Amino acid sequence: MSPLPFAVTTPVSVSRVGLKARDADALARYYREVIGLTELSRTDGNIVLGTGQRPLLEIEEDRSAEPDNPRAAGLFHTAFLLPAREDLARWIRHAIEKRIRIDGASDHLVSEALYLTDPEGNGIEIYADRPREQWPMKGSEVEMATIPLDIEALLGTISEGDRWKGAPDGSVVGHVHLRVGDPKKAEDWWNGEMGFATMARYGDAAVFLSSGGYHHHIGANSWRSVGAGRRDPHRTGLAWVELQDRNATATKLFEDPWGTEIRLSPVTG
Repeated sequence: MSPLPFAVTTPVSVSRVGLKARDADALARYYREVIGLTELSRTDGNIVLGTGQRPLLEIEEDRSAEPDNPRAAGLFHTAFLLPAREDLARWIRHAIEKRIRIDGASDHLVSEALYLTDPEGNGIEIYADRPREQWPMKGSEVEMATIPLDIEALLGTISEGDRWKGAPDGSVVGHVHLRVGDPKKAEDWWNGEMGFATMARYGDAAVFLSSGGYHHHIGANSWRSVGAGRRDPHRTGLAWVELQDRNATATKLFEDPWGTEIRLSPVTG
């Protein structure tokens, strides 16, 4: 068993994400073939994927659902955190060889990341963290930026024959980035209801929050969703976010100001 990343050793961290899909089988195939997740279980209309025995993503089928509205509150992206920089390099080689469409690639100072979109319009981030002691800090907040990713430097960390064999043991959902109508309202809710600390802000349009000093477990932005009201539950996209709480003894359900279900559950592994 590989050691887990710092992101999931904090008092509260992201456990898994639920998506509502019109075609669960097709969407699960994408996450297996492109992201490298393993199918862990399947029931009628419900597919669980993860790494090892760790569930990370649950896809619930609803063929009558309307497509997600990218200007409404909901999911900006699910961020899959790989254990090491070399793992990210292997995934990049996999993406190049399979001609996987990439939306972006960025160096955030604290991490290196690539972005893509699944067949039903859900955003995805694949990333690796830099060592925590290298994160630039300003007091209690972390300094992040968005600069071009050095793909060649990443590929230089692995040998020519080193290939992607699926998401390695120790891969987790490091953070979830949400579309919200008002980042300040989101910040107040996560500070007050979940006890998350504000770690960084991008002006008044995005905020990043965490437990235990991670750079962010939750991001919230209004880049495309400013002024959005409550989510339409009959659309595809984000169904829920599950957090694991090291002090919890039972699961509690919360709802953020836009109607997103947040589950707070005991740590199971």
